[in-house]
Amino acid sequence: MPVYYFWGEDEFALRQAVEKLRDRSVDPMWASFNSERIPPEQADGVLVALSLALTPPFGAGQRFIWLPETPLAQQCSDAVYAELTRTLPQMPETTVLLFSSTGKPNGRLKSTKLLQKVAELKEFSPIPPWRGEALEQQVVQVAHEVGVRLDREAVACLAAAVGNQTRQLYSELEKLKLFQGDRSEPVTARIVQALVSTTTQNSLQLAAAIRQGDCDRALSLVSDLIASNEPALRISATLIGQFRMWLWVKLLQERGERDPQAIATAAGIGNPKRVHFVLQEVRSLTSRQLQQTLPLLLDLEFGLKQGADPLGHLQSQVIALCQCCQPPRSRL
Repeated sequence: MPVYYFWGEDEFALRQAVEKLRDRSVDPMWASFNSERIPPEQADGVLVALSLALTPPFGAGQRFIWLPETPLAQQCSDAVYAELTRTLPQMPETTVLLFSSTGKPNGRLKSTKLLQKVAELKEFSPIPPWRGEALEQQVVQVAHEVGVRLDREAVACLAAAVGNQTRQLYSELEKLKLFQGDRSEPVTARIVQALVSTTTQNSLQLAAAIRQGDCDRALSLVSDLIASNEPALRISATLIGQFRMWLWVKLLQERGERDPQAIATAAGIGNPKRVHFVLQEVRSLTSRQLQQTLPLLLDLEFGLKQGADPLGHLQSQVIALCQCCQPPRSRL
């Protein structure tokens, strides 16, 4: 399929995919003639791209045309839509036409519906930090791509260290590849801990500290996260996701549900085998305690979106959250 639409907020992963698609399509000897990037500020960029797309490439390989940050799937004039309708179904196999944007395509637009029919759409959004299995799968995939052999514990350790930071993941794996060299044995968790910089004091660690009512550790993690430039709203989103999941699991357990698959489906847990460990995590908490955290988490998110000081607002809400999760006799 010669037409593609890439979208999502993971700019590094999206750019990596763009470069791979271009390298796969364009003959390096003819790259200066056959590779075009139409800047987003060019008003008639879509029409120019469509015109170029119908032009045969010079020499060997295909012609590659990329329109970054195109508004095509967010807004589209009738004139542009008419040209898309006329041109896209007739795209020659000698051309690769790529549209990309940060924002999600608006499925109600005619232009988006047309792209869904004639183009390959691919999302490049960061994996939510609480989706541990998906983060580990991403580590496995990128490690295979880079050419690094990791044992299972090393995969988990690296996923915890870099979270959903794709750029750092590639960087750390390149470092581990240099260290591994010609050794036949896989990289271990001990090596990962020694070599990998943990730029994210993981927000999941913060959620765990709050769940345990460990106020001192939670406040320390908040300071570390903010100092390492972790966006406060991303921290908030992770906490909301974790506590919502814990509440679902606890409610289902209290209602007598015993099927891990049913619990996993209701709580949004990808791997039913993880349910056993989640049940262990919420064993010391009641559903009432977990319910009491939700208004505090919503206040946290609302305050941050209203411009509250990230560090101060996080600290005050984390203290209140920790108090909710402490045993009754331990609460202040």
